[in-house]
Amino acid sequence: MLKRVLPVLLVLSVALGCATGSTISESGGSFGPEASMRDEPMPRGGSESMSDLRTIYFEFDDFGLRGRTTQDLKHNASVLRASSGSRVEIQGNCDERGTEEYNLALGKNRAEAARRYLIDLGVAASRLTTISFGEENPVVRGANEAAWAKNRRDDFVLR
Repeated sequence: MLKRVLPVLLVLSVALGCATGSTISESGGSFGPEASMRDEPMPRGGSESMSDLRTIYFEFDDFGLRGRTTQDLKHNASVLRASSGSRVEIQGNCDERGTEEYNLALGKNRAEAARRYLIDLGVAASRLTTISFGEENPVVRGANEAAWAKNRRDDFVLR
């Protein structure tokens, strides 16, 4: 009986988002489905403005920073350092899976991970605030991986 119950419990824990988040790491490669949605060309030259801040994306049930996400955060840090008076709110978001409480905590972890990384890259902590919207602020509606991947993100909003 234990052999039948354990796989079911494992699937339920993943589906409900009960796994713990991961640590911040620069290792890793492309970010699964969301990597293709972010293949826009990088701006060239010194003409970056605050509107050039990039959204970053996360894997399911994760707040680790790796691959393209760290590249986008380095870009955002460069933009922020070039305009020293601006303040930015980092908004953590999740897909619709998981409980409301869990997704609020995960969104907070995502926003805080990005904030810590930007501070490590030389952005003043006093210029960065965080908020979690959990699953309440989707950019795409739908119950499929393509929609979920676009909703697992941090947005960077001027304040």
